[in-house]
Amino acid sequence: MRKQYLSAPLPFVGQKRMFAKEFIKVLEQFPEDTVFVDLFGGSGLLSHITKCQKPGATVIYNDFDNYRKRLENIPNTNALLAELREIVKDVPRHKPIKGNVREKVFECINRAEKKYGYIDFITLSSSIMFSMKYKLSVEEMRKEALYNNIRTTDYPLCLDYLDGLVITSCDYKELFQRYKDVPNVVFLVDPPYLSTEVGTYKMYWRMSDYLDVLTILVEKDFVYFTSNKSSILELCEWIGRNKSIGNPFEDCRKVEFNAHMNYNAKYTDMMLYKKHAETFGKEVA
Repeated sequence: MRKQYLSAPLPFVGQKRMFAKEFIKVLEQFPEDTVFVDLFGGSGLLSHITKCQKPGATVIYNDFDNYRKRLENIPNTNALLAELREIVKDVPRHKPIKGNVREKVFECINRAEKKYGYIDFITLSSSIMFSMKYKLSVEEMRKEALYNNIRTTDYPLCLDYLDGLVITSCDYKELFQRYKDVPNVVFLVDPPYLSTEVGTYKMYWRMSDYLDVLTILVEKDFVYFTSNKSSILELCEWIGRNKSIGNPFEDCRKVEFNAHMNYNAKYTDMMLYKKHAETFGKEVA
């Protein structure tokens, strides 16, 4: 009997493990011959659950982040973590790794990278860095504090986690075009968090990118995920109430000023303005 995972086997930002049981209930509403297209595949959890619940369905998993390579390297990751576990054995759990032990940690990682040719830095980050911090190289990790968060047991090999899935890796818009006219298609839509720039994403996800996703939902069956951080539902409700407003900033001129709060936090101030010939330049009575 195939094991069904309710959380991703390896760390991944934004995996929908909290929705797993409710997502299963949603899947019950679709017939067995449905074609499910997971546009933002991420950790593959939604695709995995879908295939387990609907074994007769076609499930397309868009592995844009190459999660499958991380799964393939679980044995090497386990071996590296075993070495690190021994190095930090005298450091209390969740406490900083400092001094000579810290240097030994980096030396161990460098040896493993030469030996295996690949390091799962996301899993490694979750093991020796502060929660939700992710770095993709030793050089980047050296700038951060290290903590002993290494799990006490190996990660399971998950040999059948992606079994039965049609795996691809491409831009979600390309994948949507490929399947938008397929009968009985349902799109699983879990875009990155709005205004996010972290190690697990290959792009900075802006408001316009987030809104572009909405264009593919029109007249399609879908399961869509978002959060109140994006305010996307509130925005769409407002647009629905003000359909005729258009874009008030169209033809505006924009002035930008880059500001810094501290050494690693910055933001952009913007000023937009528009001059209407019929109103500006006239004498005020």
